Amino acid sequence: MNKKIILQELGTKDYKETWAYQEELFKEIVDVKIKNRREESNLPTPNYFLFVEHPHVYTLGKSGDLSNLLLSEKQLEQKGASFYKINRGGDITYHGPGQIVGYPILDLENFFTDIHKYLRFLEEVIIHTLAEYNIIGTRSEGETGVWIDVGTPFARKICAMGVRASRWVTMHGFALNVNTDLGYFDNIIPCGIKGKAVTSLNNELGVEKMDREEVKQKILKHFQKLFEAEFKTS
Repeated sequence: MNKKIILQELGTKDYKETWAYQEELFKEIVDVKIKNRREESNLPTPNYFLFVEHPHVYTLGKSGDLSNLLLSEKQLEQKGASFYKINRGGDITYHGPGQIVGYPILDLENFFTDIHKYLRFLEEVIIHTLAEYNIIGTRSEGETGVWIDVGTPFARKICAMGVRASRWVTMHGFALNVNTDLGYFDNIIPCGIKGKAVTSLNNELGVEKMDREEVKQKILKHFQKLFEAEFKTS
């Protein structure tokens, strides 16, 4: 079992380009697994973790409802935003400047073969990260992601999640709102859930701008601990 994870910082990168790159890494891992089974060999499968920030984009999961996008094609253009239907779970979400987007592309056979546990661990990483800023993040029953003040009229989502897994290899991941312009969420019904607000880390802490690099380091620390993994840069 290879518990080393190759960490790659992609900076600001177009959503479609990043998606294609995820598919490339995903295929690389799957190909090793197929080769191992065919040839009864035992080559280690690599694991990757991508940090990226996307220009304004809306993405709709395979089970999502297009009516949750409240903009026409022309309005999207005016806002400088793109739109893609993609192959993750979940409904519609927004990515844009000020977010920390993490895409773990892991062979879960290196860790544990349980998708439910994997999603809960991703949520736990964010919950522990928020706790370092004295913010109580929790789960909302039946809704993937991390929320604040669940069970009150002020419930709001701070981190969206959506993953795809095949042959125990994962792709897509989470988007934590750090210094995000929350106005862009007004153009969708986020995750298809009506009447629930969205928030960001800087909004919750009442500061103009958070240090995204500091937040990333906290995310990596908790990810490493929970997954008993070791990060290395490529």
